Amino acid sequence: MSTYDVAIIGSGPGGYVAAIRCAQLGMKTAIIEKYNTLGGTCLNVGCIPSKALLDSSHHYDDAMKHFEDHGIEIPGEIKINFEKMIARKKQVVDQTCDGVAFLMKKNNIDVYTGMGSFKDATHINIDGADGSQTIEAKNTIIATGSKPGSLPFITIDKERVITSTEALTLKEIPKHMIVIGGGVIGLELGQVYRRLGAEVTVIEYMDRITPGMDKMLSKELMKVLKKQKIKFHLSHAVNKVERNGDEVTVTAKNKKGEEVTFTGDYCLVSVGRRPYTDKLNATAAGVKINERGQVETNEHLQTNVSNIYAIGDVVKGAMLAHKAEEEGVFVAETIAGQKPHIDYNLIPNVIYTWPEVASVGKTEEELKEAGTAIKVGQFPIRALGRARASGDIDGMIKIIADEKTDEVLGVHMIGARVADLIAEAVTAMEFRASAEDIARMSHAHPTYAEAVKEAALAATADRALHV
Repeated sequence: MSTYDVAIIGSGPGGYVAAIRCAQLGMKTAIIEKYNTLGGTCLNVGCIPSKALLDSSHHYDDAMKHFEDHGIEIPGEIKINFEKMIARKKQVVDQTCDGVAFLMKKNNIDVYTGMGSFKDATHINIDGADGSQTIEAKNTIIATGSKPGSLPFITIDKERVITSTEALTLKEIPKHMIVIGGGVIGLELGQVYRRLGAEVTVIEYMDRITPGMDKMLSKELMKVLKKQKIKFHLSHAVNKVERNGDEVTVTAKNKKGEEVTFTGDYCLVSVGRRPYTDKLNATAAGVKINERGQVETNEHLQTNVSNIYAIGDVVKGAMLAHKAEEEGVFVAETIAGQKPHIDYNLIPNVIYTWPEVASVGKTEEELKEAGTAIKVGQFPIRALGRARASGDIDGMIKIIADEKTDEVLGVHMIGARVADLIAEAVTAMEFRASAEDIARMSHAHPTYAEAVKEAALAATADRALHV
């Protein structure tokens, strides 16, 4: 029987990063993955493939709508080779997963393919295609991630009533895709298929899309997506989804209590994700799972069993790949006896629609509810020379600072490349910068980053220069 200092169950961003850090710290490390490829949901059926399709569909959308504005004329009809688009997506996924496999080999991490489950607190059974085996681990990190959620009355047939997993591998472009849920996944995939010619209808239970983000972002994003001809029905409670051949009918009640129906050829159910602990056999190790299906942990991400930890989507908090990565490093360093730290308030959230959406810190609504005295600075993307040059003029950057100390408490962005720009805000807030600090930093011209400086100026006694 092989014995390890650390075994990680699950090879998503949290799991494989934890494995690498454990190996760097000199621990003999094993990683267990039930699928034949490493990388978990993010690399295989989440972050990476969805971004590949978002980029491909963006190129097509630009060619159809914007190339002519730039003096680019394409003779003949522009056509979509959807099969090739999906094949390119798969190539990107394969390359990324192969990269993770290379990193495991480079760091001398043993990879086991099969379903990992606890035999007891220090032994893990691995059931694979070639049979079963057991390994011993002084410490174990649970990194089993999450699966798409659903509603009790919906039958996911994976053909016409689908989750994000199936939406990434469709054989055809839908005529009308009904999206249940106005969150990140539904909006990203909805935009992909809208660009490719599908009619897209989003049905959201709450009174706004992206309800967990700052209201400014929700308002601006919906305004832009409406211009792109995505239809929205807010404050609608779905109560029935029925398939009849190639047709799907969704029934919902609006805020007046009236029943309305929507008919399409595909229905994407994107109502969130659930922690995945199926077949983990956590009870055999004595690990507690709460009523929400999450592995319970303390502030050190340690379970009630002292040598077992959990990270990522399977524990409380936002289900974000980069959160899982931070937690993977945190647990590895904790096991090694170090004193790492994570500030969950400073983990950014991003939506990869176009325009992109990004935020970090507190929303204006949260701060007002807490009674915090604040000042707010906003700057429109369309006022930037760089935005006019590229034609990407939609969006806004908003900086919220403490009224007394000027410390930046939240930054909320919608616009081109804000998925990258948000890192500037995270850096500033990590060092507890003031709005004045950001306002006095030189930002290259012409860039999108200038909007961050201008928003900071606006928050500092309304000193924005270009509006």
